[in-house]
Amino acid sequence: MYFLQDSLLTVKSTTFVFVFFVLDTGVINLRHARSGVVLPLVSCGRRSDAITRRMSNTQYSCTALLDITSILQSTRIARLNSASDIRFEGKKVKMNIVRAACVVLVYSLAFSKAEVLNPLSDAFIDIINSRQSTWKAGRNFPLYMTLRSIKSMMGAIPDNDLLNLLTVFHDQELIDSLPESFDPRDKWPNCPTLNEIRDQGSCGSCWAFGAVEAMTDRYCIYSNGTKHFHFSAEDLLSCCPVCGLGCNGGMPTLAWEYWKHFGIVSGGSYNSSQGCLPYEVAPCEHHVPGNRMPCSGDTGTPKCYRTCRKGYPSTYKQDKKYGKHVFNIRGGEPHIKAEIFKNGPVEGAFTVYADLLAYKSGVYKHVAGEELGGHAIKIMGWGIENGNKYWLIANSWNSDWGDNGFFKIIRGEDHCGIESSIVAGEPLLD
Repeated sequence: MYFLQDSLLTVKSTTFVFVFFVLDTGVINLRHARSGVVLPLVSCGRRSDAITRRMSNTQYSCTALLDITSILQSTRIARLNSASDIRFEGKKVKMNIVRAACVVLVYSLAFSKAEVLNPLSDAFIDIINSRQSTWKAGRNFPLYMTLRSIKSMMGAIPDNDLLNLLTVFHDQELIDSLPESFDPRDKWPNCPTLNEIRDQGSCGSCWAFGAVEAMTDRYCIYSNGTKHFHFSAEDLLSCCPVCGLGCNGGMPTLAWEYWKHFGIVSGGSYNSSQGCLPYEVAPCEHHVPGNRMPCSGDTGTPKCYRTCRKGYPSTYKQDKKYGKHVFNIRGGEPHIKAEIFKNGPVEGAFTVYADLLAYKSGVYKHVAGEELGGHAIKIMGWGIENGNKYWLIANSWNSDWGDNGFFKIIRGEDHCGIESSIVAGEPLLD
């Protein structure tokens, strides 16, 4: 609903509106009532060359005073009939509503200081599902979780060392022979970690997890399923001083270089007795309902201990395994597929947007929400679903998130940069 009060149009709606009325010359400002933010949106005057609307017997036009897309996330034509706390102020403007069924442009808020639409809200999930049909959104994170906590899990720092690595290209003969779909769990059934989803907890350690997950799989794959070694995310996270900032982010390239030059010990999940150094950051709730602690986003990097847990049969030095070669794959989709098919999963990094938080199934493609940060993951296969090409990816937000911890993202378009930062390596077998 809407009404006029002291030359002020107050809109009661969960969205806000951009309305064409019969106006005299003036400026329309947008005020967000809760924050007090005021933005000059539109200048209106008679017989301009800008956007023109004929109302009664007089021509009026309205010209945007700033880039609306920097403030607003979406647009659709709708009638003004719902309820909020957004206001349009008219300065030296006489406003007369043409008729109650006035057609307006309706926009969703994307304020930097005061977000009206919470990216974890049901309303945001509904917007995602209304804009596309290739994937399904639903609730993963609890509403009480803060955006700060979520952003803290995006720990892939821009990796300027990627170009310094050896670049691997594959033969055209191999590329031409690749299947339409590929799941490494079918090719290497004796490598059980291909089914594993780890949990980084409230720590921006995705850069370490994506690395050790792929290293663990490759150690098994290169041995034809005869050797198994569960590389420790804890060791890499806490004991690699050159990799970045620990729980505040790191660089995948340097994680793989560290593996090659310094080695990494074994280690399992939090509170486990697996390996030399199990992970010390507790799991947190990436799903609802759940019984884990809330993700706080303020976890400090664990202290580096160059000694194995009590009772482990080997010393820290004896337990280390190394990489033989480290390289990147920069030939795009065909060469990434060839590398995965021949040698196993790789680590990739991409830009996460708010809509990915709600992923449940299908082939993800960004349609709504702000950029949250860089995130590293394990890319393990590919396929086609309902005509949409995808990469199969293992995330590190526990198995309750997404599709049992996995997700699919559109393939062949370098979507969100997913095909631009691919790192892998060959293990040094005993």
